Amino acid sequence: MKAEIITIGDEILIGQIIDTNSAFLAKELNKIGIQVYQISSVQDERLHILNALEEASNRADVIIVTGGLGPTKDDITKHTFCEFFNDELKLNEDVLAHVEELFKKYVKTPILEANKTQAMLPKTAEVLHNQYGTAPGMWFDQAQKVFISMPGVPFEMKSIFTNEVLAKLQDKYETPFILHKTVLTYGLGESAIAENIADWEANLPDVIKLAYLPSLGRVRLRLSAKGFNREYLEESINQAVKALFPLIGDIIKGFEDELSLEEQIAKKLVSDQKTLVTAESCTGGRLAAAFTEKPGASQFYKGSIVSYATSAKHDVLGISEKVIKQHSVVSAEITRQMAQRSQQLFKADYAIATTGNAGPEKGDSDAEIGTVYIAIATPNGVKVFDFNFGNHRERVTQKAVNKSLELLYNELFNVK
Repeated sequence: MKAEIITIGDEILIGQIIDTNSAFLAKELNKIGIQVYQISSVQDERLHILNALEEASNRADVIIVTGGLGPTKDDITKHTFCEFFNDELKLNEDVLAHVEELFKKYVKTPILEANKTQAMLPKTAEVLHNQYGTAPGMWFDQAQKVFISMPGVPFEMKSIFTNEVLAKLQDKYETPFILHKTVLTYGLGESAIAENIADWEANLPDVIKLAYLPSLGRVRLRLSAKGFNREYLEESINQAVKALFPLIGDIIKGFEDELSLEEQIAKKLVSDQKTLVTAESCTGGRLAAAFTEKPGASQFYKGSIVSYATSAKHDVLGISEKVIKQHSVVSAEITRQMAQRSQQLFKADYAIATTGNAGPEKGDSDAEIGTVYIAIATPNGVKVFDFNFGNHRERVTQKAVNKSLELLYNELFNVK
């Protein structure tokens, strides 16, 4: 089974918003054995949409369209579907009642005629209820092809797909299982990993495909298997992963569909009844964001000091100007003191501190661009590590975040 996703909206094409809908849909379709063949973005323009629908229908079994369902004149998706299917709009009383109820409950301004037109739908469309918005989704079943239209607002689209579309697709089609297991590795580059596991990769069963997904400071290894015997697929992947550990077990930090590195750290700290604080300079609060993204962070995470400016290291953390002048703001000693002082200030068991020169200018330090120091303070002392992460600002910053997580993980789990 093949699917194609079409996103409608000039705002996507000019980069005003990021298309997160396609990523969500591709992942969810993959879970039920439907492979996404192509993703396209088109303008709010009649002929462009018609051509996209025609071309997609020649390639795919399931065509999913998001966007263009608003009440304004530039949203023409419903009218274009009518033209494509030689259909016409008709008032749906249930949708109109829903729209009126939403306005009555949540909108202070009077309902307009334009809002009521949201209840005008193609006669052949099956309505997909949108509990959060005024634009319903639509399901068209045409000669073994399914066309699905949903709003572009992500939380509305996700609700419709999860509550309305998913079960209908599974009822209509018999699809294979597509299973993935993604191994998280930190501390070794893609080429080095490939060399270490070359024989293992060459002897993978035909049913398994391997993909390398490198990013800044980590590499994900995705094993994918497709077929109709789920137990066989699962066993094949599990055996392959088991054989991987003797080769690169020292850099494997878990699996993507289970717990992320920061979630494993959080779980360990909570289990041990220990706490953490971060003192960040070059990472600018990204470590704090990584730990507080998930609920329950307050059980272990005490807070962060983003001492980005040199003055903040002195005024907030209390590092003397003499020490700063003697060692430079980007140095092992300053990073050590940042970790120690934040640990003391917050009365935390562990602390991570980062300083570095991410570029493009050197700023208050003479350290080479790309230089980063990371300190891990524990109940038993402080360890400081130095790195050079290259000459691109985003690369340096994100590699510093990933390396900090890796170092704290190693400390908590006694990885040598």
